[in-house]
Amino acid sequence: MLVSEPTVSVEKLVNHIFCSRQITRHDQRVLMSLLLSKEALSLEEHSYIDQVFERLRRGLIHVVD
Repeated sequence: MLVSEPTVSVEKLVNHIFCSRQITRHDQRVLMSLLLSKEALSLEEHSYIDQVFERLRRGLIHVVD
């Protein structure tokens, strides 16, 4: 598992997902809470999220429990 939710950033979480080539249910929950806790996402954060979805779509990231 990754570091606790309050100390993690979108960039740090996405880099963890890219390095491990998998996204856990915990990672998904942390990512959603980070995204929902913000009023607006930066262009960089939008880019990270788009990359996660693109890699999921292409099968480069796997969803695991």
